[in-house]
Amino acid sequence: MVTAIKASNLGARATATLLAGTILSGLVSPACAQTAPQPAPAAPVTPAPAATPAVARTIKSLRVEGSQRIEPETVLSYTRLRVGDSYTNETVDQAIKDLLSSDLLADVAIEGVESGNLVIRIRENPVINRVVFEGNKRLKQDKIDKEIKLRPRQIFTRTAVRADIARIVELYRRQGRFAARIEPKMVSLDQNRVDVIFEIHEGPKSKVRQINIIGNDVFSDKKLRGQMATKVASLTHLLSSNTSYDQDRLAYDQMKLRQFYLTQGYADFRVISAVAELTPDKKDFIITYVVEEGPRYKFGPVTVDSAIRDFDDKKLAAALPIKEGQWYDAKAVEDTVEQLSETAGLFGYAFADVRPDFQRNKDALTMSMNFHIGEANRTYVERVDITGNRQTQDKVIRREMRVAEGDAFNTFLVKRSQDRINSLGYFQDKFEIERNEGSSPDRIVLGANVEERPNGELTLSAGFSSLERFILQASIRQRNFRGMGQTVSISADYSSYSKSVELGFTEPYLFDSNIALGGTVFRRDYNSFNFLQNNTRNTTYRQISTGFQLVAGLPLTEYWTLSGRYYLSKDDVTLDEAQFYTNGQCDPIRAGRYFCDSVGNRLTSLVGVSMIYDSLNSRLRPTRGQRVSLGVDVAGLGGNVRYIRGKANADKYWGLGSGFVFSLSGEGGVIKSLDGSEVRIIDRFYLGEPQFRGFDIRGVGPRVQRFFYTGDAASGTQVLNSARDQFVDDALGGKAYYLTKAELELPLGSGAAELGLRPSVYIMAGSLFSIRKPTINNFFIQATDSSGKLLYNTDGSPTYLQPPLNDTDGTPLYQVTTGTYQGQVTRCTIGYAASAGDPCLGTSVNTRALNSTAPFYEVFRGSTARPRISIGFGVNWNSPFGPLRIDIAKALLSQPGDDKKLVTFNVGTQF
Repeated sequence: MVTAIKASNLGARATATLLAGTILSGLVSPACAQTAPQPAPAAPVTPAPAATPAVARTIKSLRVEGSQRIEPETVLSYTRLRVGDSYTNETVDQAIKDLLSSDLLADVAIEGVESGNLVIRIRENPVINRVVFEGNKRLKQDKIDKEIKLRPRQIFTRTAVRADIARIVELYRRQGRFAARIEPKMVSLDQNRVDVIFEIHEGPKSKVRQINIIGNDVFSDKKLRGQMATKVASLTHLLSSNTSYDQDRLAYDQMKLRQFYLTQGYADFRVISAVAELTPDKKDFIITYVVEEGPRYKFGPVTVDSAIRDFDDKKLAAALPIKEGQWYDAKAVEDTVEQLSETAGLFGYAFADVRPDFQRNKDALTMSMNFHIGEANRTYVERVDITGNRQTQDKVIRREMRVAEGDAFNTFLVKRSQDRINSLGYFQDKFEIERNEGSSPDRIVLGANVEERPNGELTLSAGFSSLERFILQASIRQRNFRGMGQTVSISADYSSYSKSVELGFTEPYLFDSNIALGGTVFRRDYNSFNFLQNNTRNTTYRQISTGFQLVAGLPLTEYWTLSGRYYLSKDDVTLDEAQFYTNGQCDPIRAGRYFCDSVGNRLTSLVGVSMIYDSLNSRLRPTRGQRVSLGVDVAGLGGNVRYIRGKANADKYWGLGSGFVFSLSGEGGVIKSLDGSEVRIIDRFYLGEPQFRGFDIRGVGPRVQRFFYTGDAASGTQVLNSARDQFVDDALGGKAYYLTKAELELPLGSGAAELGLRPSVYIMAGSLFSIRKPTINNFFIQATDSSGKLLYNTDGSPTYLQPPLNDTDGTPLYQVTTGTYQGQVTRCTIGYAASAGDPCLGTSVNTRALNSTAPFYEVFRGSTARPRISIGFGVNWNSPFGPLRIDIAKALLSQPGDDKKLVTFNVGTQF
C-alpha cells in the first residue's frame, strides 16, 4: 500500500490512501513440488441477453482540461479521438485505458459523451522530488540505488513503485532475508511534486534449520550433508555464511551430491526432488532431498583409441591411473582425460580432442571405458598476446615465458611459464595463460591477460609482540619499481629488542641478461636479554653491526641457480659497565667468562656460494613443487674473523585438493672456526621463537643458568632459588643445528580467505648443540665440616660461602670495624690506611673483608643433539593493522634448560 501525505503551504500533513491493493512484501514462494490445483466445478450458464447495438456519434469538439506540464496535443496523441470522427461508448472507454497506460496521468475522465462535445479532464502524475529509504541497515543506500528505477525529476507512477519494491525485496532475498517487507509512502509537495519514501522492515536472516535426506542407504545423512555447501545453522557453523537459504546454492548442492556419488561408483544416482519449505515464522527453512542411489559399478576394460600416429594405444592405456576392477570414479575419468590432453600437448598437439566413451553393463555392474583421441595437427605458437599490464613492461612478463613465437607448443612449458609469472607476485592470484586458436589449424595464440595488483607498500605501524614488546616500524617497498621488476626498499624498525635501518635494491635481470644482482646496506642495534623476577628484562650484551651485502644469481638450468654473495660487517659487542665491569674490566663473576670473551670490535669479511633447486609453482604461497638450497660461507677474506659455515634447506609441497596443502621442510647448519679459537657468540646459530614454535626466543640449545641463594650458610638456612623468574638464563648458541617441520594448511570459506586467514596444524622437531663447555664460575668457597667434608644444603645444592676479598695484586683486604673509618676496606689488620704503603693508623681490630657478590650456583645445560618436539596450531592473518601470526604450540619433548612457550603472537613482522 502506497500512502500519500499532502503537505499544505503551512506545513501540515494529512494522510490518505493512494494506491489501494499494492501492498508488497518479501514473502517467499517455497521451492517445493506441488500438485496442480483441480479446476472448480463449472457454474450453470445463464443465457446472456442480446447485446444492444452500439450507437455511433460524431465528435463535434475536443479539448483537454487540467494539463500543467503536458501539452494538450501530447495527451490527444495517446487516443484515437479526433474532431469529425465517429465514436461509441467503447471508443471512449478505450481512450481512457490508453491514457492511463501512458503512465503520465493519475486520473482521467471524459465528459460530453452524449452531446459530442468531448472534454478530457486529466490529473497529471506528480514529479518525484527525491527518493528516501528508511530502515535499511543491512543494505547500504548506494547498493539499492543501483537497482531501482525511480529517480528525482522523473514522473511518479504506480507501476514504477511496484517494480522497485520487487527489486528491493529481491536484494534482501539474496541476503537470505525472506521476511523483509517494503512499505512505500508518498509525501505531496507544492507544484505537483512528491517525495517517495520506502519504509523497509528488513527482518532476520532466514537460516537453514534442518536438512533432511530421504532414500540414502549407503551413506549417512551426516556424510552427505558434509558434501553440501549449505550448512545447518548451529554453533559449529557460527561464522559460516552458508547457513542462510539460497536458491542457487540449493541447485549447487544437488550437483555436489551427484558428484560425490559418481566418485563412489554410483553411476545411476539421481536427485528425485529438492524441497525448501519456509517455516511459519518466516525465520528458517527446512530442506528435504529425495534421492535414488542405484547400484555400484566397477570399471570394465579400459582402452585408448588414438588417431594420432605418434601414440601407442596400448602403452597409453597401461599408463592410465584407472584400471579394470576398480570402483567407478567420475573424477578419475576427468583426470584421465586431462592427463591424455596434457600428454598430447607435450608432443605439440594443443587441440587434441579426447573423448571418453562409456559402455554400461547393468547386469555385470561394470563401466567399460574407451578414450578416443581425435586426429589433430601438431601446433606451433603463432604469437603471445600480453594484455592488462598498465604499469608492468611487456618484457618483464615475456622473459618469464618458456615458449616464444614460432616454438612448438608444449603444455609443460606453458604451465611452467604460468608458474613463473605467478611467482612474480605482481598480478592476480591463480593467473592462467589462455589458449586460443590461431589463423590456421596448426597455430595457437597464447594470451597472458594479467590484472595488476598494487606492488608499492607504505607501512607506518605500531604494535606489540611477545617477542619484541613494543614495536615501531616504517618501511617503503616497491616490488615492481618503474614496471621493470626491480625491488627497492627502505625500512626502519624500533623496539626494545632491536633497532635497524636498511636500504635494499634488486635487479632480477641485469642488462636484460639472466644475471640477478642485489644489495643491502644496513645498521642494526641488537640487544640480547633474559627475563628476571616477574618478567623484568635484563640486558646481557649489546651488538651494533654496520655493513653491506651483495648478492648475485645465475640460472644454470630451468630449475638450478648458482648464487654468490659478499658480506662485510663491523660488529661492536659491549656489556653494561655498571652491571658487568669491576675496576674497568669485564668481571667474569658478574657477566660470565663467555660474554667477557666476546666483548670488542671485529670486522667480518665473508664470501659465500649457494646452489638452489626451485620447482615451486609460487614463491609467495606454494601449493606444489620443491625447493632445495645448499650454501657455504667462508669468513676470512680480510677482517679478523675466521670461520666456515654451511647451511642446507629443503621444502616440499603437495596440493591435496579442496584447498588442503601439505608440506615438509627441513634445515640444518654447522659452523667451524678456522683459526683455532672458539666461534664468537654472535656468529653462532640460535633456535627458538619464531622459527621453532613451542619454545621461547633462543629457548633451545646450550645455555648457562645462574641460580641464586636465599638465606645464609652460617645459620643453615641457605636454599637454592630455582623459580623460573628468579634465575639468569644466558643462551650461548650452538655450532650445529637442525630443524624439521610437517605442516598441513587448512582451507577456509571464501569469506575467511578474503580476510587473509590461513590456518595450519604442524609438528616440529629440532635441536641446537655442539659448543665447548664454557668455564663455569668456581669463585665461591664450598663450606666444609670439621673433618673437611663438603657441605650441601637440604635441597642438594652446594653450600657456598662468600669468599675473602683480595686486592688486584692478591693482597688480603680487611674491613674496619670501629672508629671514624668503620666499614672502609683496607690492607691493615689493625687501623686504617687510605693507600697501599701508607702507615696503618688507629687501634681498630679489623675483620677479613668478604666479596660483596652474593653466592650463586652456575650450571651448563642444553648442549645435546637429542631432538625437541612440538605440535601446534597457527593462523596467519593479513589484518588491517599489518601481518599477524598467532601460534598455540605445545612442547612434547624437551631437554633440561629449554625455555618452553605455549602461545606466541607477532604483529608487524613477516610470516
